[in-house]
Amino acid sequence: MVIHYLPTELSHKLALEGLRVLTYLGFKIKQHNPFPVELLGMHMDNNLGLAAGLDKNGDYIDSLSSLGFGHIEIGTVTPKPQKGNKKPRLFRMRSEKALINSMGFNNKGVDYLVEKVKQRKSITPLGISIGKNFDTPIDSAIQDYLICLNKVYSIGDYIAINISSPNTKNLRDLQSDAHIENLLSSIKARQTELSLTQGYTPILIKISPDMSSDELKIISESVLRNKLDGIICSNTTTNHNHSSKKGGLSGRPLFESSTSTLLKLRDYVGADLPIIASGGVMDLETFEQKINKGANAVQIYTGFIYKGPSLVDEIINSVS
Repeated sequence: MVIHYLPTELSHKLALEGLRVLTYLGFKIKQHNPFPVELLGMHMDNNLGLAAGLDKNGDYIDSLSSLGFGHIEIGTVTPKPQKGNKKPRLFRMRSEKALINSMGFNNKGVDYLVEKVKQRKSITPLGISIGKNFDTPIDSAIQDYLICLNKVYSIGDYIAINISSPNTKNLRDLQSDAHIENLLSSIKARQTELSLTQGYTPILIKISPDMSSDELKIISESVLRNKLDGIICSNTTTNHNHSSKKGGLSGRPLFESSTSTLLKLRDYVGADLPIIASGGVMDLETFEQKINKGANAVQIYTGFIYKGPSLVDEIINSVS
């Protein structure tokens, strides 16, 4: 497609605007044989979702919902608007069916996203990913997450705590033994408080595929101890040799490491904790492998960038 040879951020913007037009004209992917899924209190038509990052601000919720996803995750959003990292910051690796992303949580701020979610017409289950602003010191990061949590709690079907992006300085430190317990206990306390007046909204954390087994065990134990509702496995990897020397890699090369992390994670947390898998799902086969390795649901991102709506159709109309 010609659009794939335009600057990467521009091509993504044009593709989403094109989808908006098609949706207005009535385009929709229909699931021929729905297989309803109950997960995290959500009633989903299937267990395929769209990962956060494509619709950062909630501008395309209804358009993306027309594609047949079982759920959609928007964001990552921060308390204050921010421009993100310096361009160029998004690169295609076409031969490897991969992306390098060093965006840095560019978004219009949580208040903008809240208004967009309130305007949506679709009923596709919606997750909202939240993060911290780039200039918030790591020791004060909890406050950014709590600000966002307060504002999005009542409008999402689940909230994802993004502590694993490699593109905000020191953010991944929040996954460490020095920070994780304080973060998760604070998040859980606020969830409990909010649930008294607004009902219960599940909270998940999104983790890195680059953690050691010991680090993964520590974070798993903290999740269980604080009774979080699930884990998203995983974010992008910094294990690449791209000439930009920065950012996280997603797409086909991420499949093995993210799936290895998924296997270990399932072993550490047991059979019952919900896990949403992401990383390198490019076709029906890799989707099914994630499910077979312990995922309750699967998200796509880079595969969708390369294959478009046909990938959604291939998966939701081939599994049963």
